[in-house]
Amino acid sequence: MEKKPVILAVDDDLQVLAAIDRDLRQEFRRDYRVLRANSGAEALATLRELQVRNESLALVVADQRMPEMEGVELLEQVRALFPQARRVLLTAYADTEAAIRAINHARLDYYLMKPWDPPQQLLYPTLHDLLSAWQATHQPRFQGIRLIGFQWSPLSHALKDFLAGYMVAFQWLDFEAQPEAAALLARVGLTTADLPVVVFEDGTALARPERAAVAEKMGLAIAATQELYDVVVIGAGPSGLAAAVYGASEGLKTLIIERESPGGQAGTSSRIENYLGFPTGLSGTELAHRAWAQAVRLGAEFLAPQEVTNLCVKDGYKVLTLSNGNEVRTRAVVLTTGVSYRTLEVPGIDQLTGAGVYYGAARTEARSCQEQDVYIVGGGNSAGQAAMYLATYARRVYILIRGESLAASMSAYLIEQIGRTPNIEILPHTQVAAVRGQDHLETVVISRNGEEEARPARALFVFIGARPSTEWVCEQVICDGRGYVLTGRDLVQDPRYASSWKRQREPYALETCIPGIFAAGDSRAGAMARVASAVGEGSMAIKFVHQYLDE
Repeated sequence: MEKKPVILAVDDDLQVLAAIDRDLRQEFRRDYRVLRANSGAEALATLRELQVRNESLALVVADQRMPEMEGVELLEQVRALFPQARRVLLTAYADTEAAIRAINHARLDYYLMKPWDPPQQLLYPTLHDLLSAWQATHQPRFQGIRLIGFQWSPLSHALKDFLAGYMVAFQWLDFEAQPEAAALLARVGLTTADLPVVVFEDGTALARPERAAVAEKMGLAIAATQELYDVVVIGAGPSGLAAAVYGASEGLKTLIIERESPGGQAGTSSRIENYLGFPTGLSGTELAHRAWAQAVRLGAEFLAPQEVTNLCVKDGYKVLTLSNGNEVRTRAVVLTTGVSYRTLEVPGIDQLTGAGVYYGAARTEARSCQEQDVYIVGGGNSAGQAAMYLATYARRVYILIRGESLAASMSAYLIEQIGRTPNIEILPHTQVAAVRGQDHLETVVISRNGEEEARPARALFVFIGARPSTEWVCEQVICDGRGYVLTGRDLVQDPRYASSWKRQREPYALETCIPGIFAAGDSRAGAMARVASAVGEGSMAIKFVHQYLDE
């Protein structure tokens, strides 16, 4: 909700100021916030603070005779800062001629005589008329985080994705395209060398911030509160969120640690239409935050964005080392680290990543593709969902696939939707040969049947398979040749790994080679890459955690 618009009263006579403040509050406090200042300098400081906080100013009532700055001079400056605000001069009878000149030359809205008693006759009717006129043309100001940056800055893109991943409402201000971006940057005392800049609702600003600093300012937890947990879940994708919900609901002291934003790869999906119980579909972000809120309500604790860099076993407890050097102790661990998109290895890709080349849906960039051509590499469900979403903005969406059709890699319902969307075109037997551009993507070079063709492009979205995010843990637990974590009978049936299991019982179905450490979701060997199966595995993992803790 927008904060109440402000009415500002200014007078150097503290007794008069108290009287006007009292009368304004009595009549207008229901719909407006009444502030006061006892000098022109104090009033200007207040107005500049309102600007930085992006609050609305409806009316200024200022006394004419003030030392250092007369009321007319102050109200002229108010017009420069808040052009739409109504400006009223408060004057004595002897100054009426000056007040009339001010209305003609300084374009004041009105002047009022002192004293204004009774206010019901001499004050309120005039101010009500002025405020009604202001309300008729008032455009509510955005309330929340504002992000100033350059459209083609990879760091700006990363911050946009981070804020969107946590479903934080924010206003994007492109420094090169929106004049208010430069004005806001000047008001917070920073320069273009500091971009991107995050300006918070309280007016404070962070220049080129790390995600952890933004997260702390947003109120996210950055340190564990318990000395020992029953279970720590590493990764907040669908499987990790399910494990957190079931662990917390069953009374376990549960901590979930996420290095980026909740939802994992599924969280970037613009639309998930085949998840049980949502017949009209929902976005991956929405699903993730429903689960996040559910887990928190049930008592789970979250650390984000925090990254686990090491895992070891000491005296039977699992000790996790975080990237900031802190340690977390727990009795059991559930690895739900998920997967990340494979990188596209073509000339020019490194320089343009985050500046027109994006991995995943990058929904924050969709509006910048208005009436432009965009390209998608990949034929899986994530690529199909992104194509449908981008088609509502882009002039044309091209899906590049190596094979003949999408039938082998994409769900039938998505193929049917794409077929009915006139501005989506599938290019079979096609690969990206190179990407080109100065500071941002300008051209995609495609190769079709051995022939190369350069095409103008606003954006390239890459969905070319995934790799497990397990590089940090494969030295502790056994992974297969591709980096996926081996669990359960896969450990004891393969003679290469049978000696790694030291207990008399067989490992539980989702247990790794280390008792009490479990794996679930897409980073587990043999897992099915679907949201529903990931949720199921995360839920099952808590059952096995209970069995382990009861030993």
